[in-house]
Amino acid sequence: MNGDGDEAASAAAHEALVSRLEALLAEGRGCDDPVLLSQLLAALHEARREAKSARLRYRELFNAVPDPVSLIDTDGRIVDLNIAGEKAYGRPREELVGRLVHAINPDLPDDHMAPVLEALARDQTHVVEVYNMRQDGTRFPVEVHSARFVDGAQQFIIAVARDLTRRREAEQNYNALLSAMDKGVLVQDHEGRVLSANAAGMRLLGLDEDRDVTAGLHWQDWLVVDHRGWPIRFGEMPPLRALKTGKFVQSTLLGLYHVQRKQLTWVTATSVPQFRPGEDTPYQVISLFSDVTELKRDSALFLRTQALARIGGWEWDGGRGRLYLTDETLRIIGRSDDPPVNLEDALMHVVPADRGKVEAALESVLRDGGAFDMEIQMRSPDGRSHWARLIGQSEGRAPMTARITGILQDITQRRQIEEALRSQARTDALTGLFNRDGVLTELERRVAEGREGVTVVYIDLDRFKLVNDLLGHAAGDQLLVNAARRLEACVGEQDVLARFGGDEFLVLADTRRDPAAGERLAELITRAFGEGFRYAGEEFTITTSVGLARFPEHGKTVQQLVNNADAAMYAAKHRGRNTWQNFTPELARQQHDRVQVEAQLRRALDNGEFRLVYQPLVDLADGRVRSAEALIRWFNPILGEQPPDHFINHAETTGDIVRIGAWVIQAACRQMAAWIAAGNAPGRIAVNVSYRQFLNEELLQVVGQALAENQLPGERLELEFTERVLIEDAPDTVRTFEGLRQLGVVLTIDDFGEGYSALNYLRRLPIHGLKLSQGFLRGVPGNDSDAAICQAVAGIAQALGLEVVAEGVESSAQREFLLGLGIRTGQGFLFSAALDPDALAAYLRQNGGAPLHG
Repeated sequence: MNGDGDEAASAAAHEALVSRLEALLAEGRGCDDPVLLSQLLAALHEARREAKSARLRYRELFNAVPDPVSLIDTDGRIVDLNIAGEKAYGRPREELVGRLVHAINPDLPDDHMAPVLEALARDQTHVVEVYNMRQDGTRFPVEVHSARFVDGAQQFIIAVARDLTRRREAEQNYNALLSAMDKGVLVQDHEGRVLSANAAGMRLLGLDEDRDVTAGLHWQDWLVVDHRGWPIRFGEMPPLRALKTGKFVQSTLLGLYHVQRKQLTWVTATSVPQFRPGEDTPYQVISLFSDVTELKRDSALFLRTQALARIGGWEWDGGRGRLYLTDETLRIIGRSDDPPVNLEDALMHVVPADRGKVEAALESVLRDGGAFDMEIQMRSPDGRSHWARLIGQSEGRAPMTARITGILQDITQRRQIEEALRSQARTDALTGLFNRDGVLTELERRVAEGREGVTVVYIDLDRFKLVNDLLGHAAGDQLLVNAARRLEACVGEQDVLARFGGDEFLVLADTRRDPAAGERLAELITRAFGEGFRYAGEEFTITTSVGLARFPEHGKTVQQLVNNADAAMYAAKHRGRNTWQNFTPELARQQHDRVQVEAQLRRALDNGEFRLVYQPLVDLADGRVRSAEALIRWFNPILGEQPPDHFINHAETTGDIVRIGAWVIQAACRQMAAWIAAGNAPGRIAVNVSYRQFLNEELLQVVGQALAENQLPGERLELEFTERVLIEDAPDTVRTFEGLRQLGVVLTIDDFGEGYSALNYLRRLPIHGLKLSQGFLRGVPGNDSDAAICQAVAGIAQALGLEVVAEGVESSAQREFLLGLGIRTGQGFLFSAALDPDALAAYLRQNGGAPLHG
């Protein structure tokens, strides 16, 4: 037998056997009936099997529940835990059984079992939301359902914990969605009382977003009318109708008139009733509403919305082979008077370049469903070209019902605006030319196409910075504009001209038909700048240095081409400016050497590769040493000994000169202190200072620290600087000079006469002396021009009370000439080359010291 009947019969038979045995035992008799004993033994085994089967069924059912299930006694102690609970809490069953339920929820109060037992005593299920804890200490939200579980005489609580993590995330996402929506959302209870509203709803109702909607919204302040303007009672409004009928109330046009503000807002509202599980009456209603005031004000405007937005509708019925187009779509394609008869006719207005992708998209959607969204170019019957956005979506894939619906939007104006913005982003605001990004994008496109016959022409305006500094930024800007106009007159129609940055321009010259066109363009540019520029009645000359690099011979990437054209431009500048230069392998080697020098130079100071040598400055009359100039030398293990004029230029370019210059000041002061301690020192130590150091705010600190650490008075240190310092930034220059004057440091202009000699600065700034450039001294006394310049410099210095030092004195004739001008101090090979510290000390012992003047 099987089923419940079999189990009942078996149980009755077992009861009868047990009753017989109990009766025998009650009579004091034993049981010597082998049949009875055999039956009792079989019944015992069967009972054990049934008990084991029951335990297995319990365990299988217990573990089959997907949620964590705990069996708890009335003291709150865990008796059993299913597999889902082990996984959820990350702890084995054996670790939790026998422990209080606080092991998985330490936040429970001590009397947490009281409300559970009270609910179970009323034959109710107890439900509570709490946070349970995993083994790692993290918590997760759960909804615990507790019910009575009776096992014989024992009573337990079976608690099922439903993980609420995803529901909480969904609630958060729902709330975020409500906040982000541009439609108003209003939630009301079953009596129409407002419970909540999203931000858009608060705005549409004229309430502050941070205000409580239940306190701020009073229906008695509003007059509600329908689309005809007739008043609507509260009970007739869409939310109340939805609550009454239990059905959606869709897209109802309402006028909301606020009596106090005297403001009428038109909205379209859709109300959706909400039901609890198992209930047939709504417990709340959610309404979505949008502001349509602008559309309602003018019904004609409402009807013409498609036309104003330039959006038309279309439908293609694949089963019938019919095409439906709205009036606005016909206007967009230019066929209002002659609508297309079929799809092929309509597609003829798509330009050939885009027609294939439209046909492929239509075929794909008809075959596989889905949608497409693309921007295409179209052509009207009159030949005018315009842009459109084409969107289509499948409405069905069954035979004879294959249908695609979509919209066609005229986006010509948007594309024009985008193109204007792109053009603006690629255009230099000052000159109206392409800017750096624009020309690099165009060059990248041409390189990607592998288009040979592109020559990059790199143009730099020589001495532009001098004009900009002298006459001001307004003059500099006007010069750049005028330079751009001259360059425009030089380039061809197929060439691309751009302002690359600062005073640099770039041309992408089209040399496909004529490989020599780039060179001719460069020559034309240099000639075009032969004529001077005028500004504010002044005329000045600006020339160009031009470098050329051809694709692909001189570079296969944008970066290579620009870098190589730049290297060629610098080669032209070093050749004397106002010329042009093609990129060559030799320039590539020089560029490589420059990169290598700059890389080694960056580490040279930290590696201790610099040293100082000292050239004596002597009294031209008797040869006695007056001071010494510190000169830097660099020996690199890889590059060897490097000429100062070579690596200093690199340091100026990279900015490393600031660190190096600070080291020179410190080292020179340290050496001066050592000479003084030895009792054999020149009167002063001179150090060359770069204009970049003057631009750095730390120069004063560096000088002051070097003097203080070596206990030197300021007059023992002389700083030499070029005239460029005087015109970099006048206010900062004055402040820096004033700070150095307070330290007592001697200030001298180096190579005076080679740059812009600002005589006004000589009068205003605390400058002590001038160094006459050796370039003017080479020709004296035989060259009248050089002699005249030397006489002029000496005259200026004497008139202003400044000391003059002559550099590069190499002959007795030069010394006699200088003495004749009243110049008393000089340096050069006639007296001594630069010496190391010990050699200079020996030179001092031989030649003594002369008193310093000025």
